Amino acid sequence: MRHTHHRHRARRGMGRRHGFGMWGWGSRFFGPGELRLALLSLLSEGPRHGYELMKQLEARSGGMYRASAGSVYPTLQQLEDEGLVGSERVNGKRVYQLSAEGERAVEDDAEAARRIWRRADEWGDCGPAAVPEAWEIARPATQLAKAALRAMARGEHDPDRVERIREILDRARSELEALAHAR
Repeated sequence: MRHTHHRHRARRGMGRRHGFGMWGWGSRFFGPGELRLALLSLLSEGPRHGYELMKQLEARSGGMYRASAGSVYPTLQQLEDEGLVGSERVNGKRVYQLSAEGERAVEDDAEAARRIWRRADEWGDCGPAAVPEAWEIARPATQLAKAALRAMARGEHDPDRVERIREILDRARSELEALAHAR
């Protein structure tokens, strides 16, 4: 019985759509504390209601991450409790805006916010790959990356070896991009 319980816990969340990562469904888009910062960053652009924030998160990731109400609204409440955001009812919707403390928090973590949005852009670039057939190439792509890293590790910091590996990978990438643009 204990073994079954452990196995159930290990699988918890596998069916949820936290995002689509290189390694499959269930990959987390946000690391610890990043959803907070992403929401603060979006609110630095102007007041928004919760649903609008959820749609913005999805749009920024090219549809690859869909925020749930169960993650966004509790985070907004926590930010409000901490004095980083305020809210008011407007036309029946709760609209959130940054407080002065929230503005300082965004400024203090500006580089971390830029990293989040760069990653969102990268995830958004994967949108067309979110088809079942894409998984047929996931394993060979992973094996290619591992082979490149093993070849580099065995090179004892040989700059010529690193350059050769880079050339091989660039050639493969160029061929794949040409295939992507071919009709």
